[in-house]
Amino acid sequence: MTEPTQEFRAPDNITPEELADDLARLVWESFSDFVAAGETEPALADLGLMDENGNPDQRAVEEALIFLMWAHTRGAQMAFVGRAPDELLKRALDGLHAAVFEDMVENGTPETQLPVFEQRVGARYQEYHTASAQSDGRLGKVAVHHLTGGEAVSDELTWAVTERALAVARPLKDYLDDIQLIP
Repeated sequence: MTEPTQEFRAPDNITPEELADDLARLVWESFSDFVAAGETEPALADLGLMDENGNPDQRAVEEALIFLMWAHTRGAQMAFVGRAPDELLKRALDGLHAAVFEDMVENGTPETQLPVFEQRVGARYQEYHTASAQSDGRLGKVAVHHLTGGEAVSDELTWAVTERALAVARPLKDYLDDIQLIP
């Protein structure tokens, strides 16, 4: 006998704290997919970002995390800017970043390195925001530039990274469009 399956139903409302937790979990899931070799999506290995021992390049790992944090931040902004109080969205996004930074420390990043990492996050966010305002292709080029440290990669891989950002931000925005951000 089979058990009845329950249909997924999005919540009607979400608090900033719940949104922050959900976004942080999604960032880490996307990050794991990006760092690991994937069958259909580009990973660090596809971009040539592995050291001689087959381990992901640490700089590239950090850049991938920043890029994916930005993509999730952007998706939430696209969904809530103008239809939720700015303070609630700010609380959610601050909570997202605090959760990711806390997870980093729990997994071995020295707490003393966080201020420098946070500065890089702010700088990259500004670059990604400016690039995305120009075009999706420009966003991909800027992201690949930071991921590879300026090394040239094929247009195909650049577009694949662009599609990764779009695959994160747009469905997230669409999902959140029907949810109210409440105190």
